[in-house]
Amino acid sequence: MQVAVVSDVHLGTYGCHAAELLRYLKSIKPEVLVLNGDIVDIWQFSKSYWPPAHMRVVRYLTGLAAKGTRIHYLTGNHDELLRKFAGLRLGQFHLDNKLVLDLPHGRTWLFHGDVFDVTMQHSRWLARLGGHGYDLLILLNRAVNFALDKLGRPRVALSKRVKERVKSAVAAVSSFETTAAAIAADEGYRYVACGHIHQPEIKPLGAAKGVVTYLNSGDWVENLTALEYSAEAGWQLYHYHDDPRMQLADEKEAPDAAESAADADAATLLEGLLVEFKIKYGDEVMG
Repeated sequence: MQVAVVSDVHLGTYGCHAAELLRYLKSIKPEVLVLNGDIVDIWQFSKSYWPPAHMRVVRYLTGLAAKGTRIHYLTGNHDELLRKFAGLRLGQFHLDNKLVLDLPHGRTWLFHGDVFDVTMQHSRWLARLGGHGYDLLILLNRAVNFALDKLGRPRVALSKRVKERVKSAVAAVSSFETTAAAIAADEGYRYVACGHIHQPEIKPLGAAKGVVTYLNSGDWVENLTALEYSAEAGWQLYHYHDDPRMQLADEKEAPDAAESAADADAATLLEGLLVEFKIKYGDEVMG
């Protein structure tokens, strides 16, 4: 695999499936890993909720970068505070707002996509309020699914059903996709890859200046999906729940030594990360 794209992980929230994401990341070896926004949910970040599984994901990602995997962290709306640091380079870790990859199948433009969200542009307080409501719905969904599992009934995705039944939400998704494709076509890109709307998708869309393939990596709250690229197969969608390797994995598997290290206190973790990146206090000044 040459490229893997993950977005909308929302670390620091109850809806995040950090353990599943870590299991997926361990199963792949991409040359380039793109974290396309909303990886850490700074909007809803709370000191009272940061489980070990969430820190293990962060620890694993830094380990990948230290070992040579090129990681591009593209900022989203829930981690927009990082935008002031766009352009930061730390070894193989790059922080940016957007990215262009020249791939054998065509140039691919990647960015989170919240720039197309009218609510984000004009009613940020409403978007933040909606984020908290979404998190509560995810909590309710987990309780419902726990009960359904006990009854031997199939699981449901409440937030997904709500969005599918609201015509304005469907129209907003369609508008988001066509806008992204049109701008990508104007810029001469063959592919455009976004996140933000939690709707995994690969489909060609016609625009005034040609056809562009629209890609969306989905999320790790509801869908547990990612985008994967190889020169042989091109862009494909990965679905965690359809991967038999993941379904056979032990949900209560014991963490390995590297994962256990992520459960240490913050000061110890920071020191370990600096060592991995071969940085000593005072040796580097980030401008």
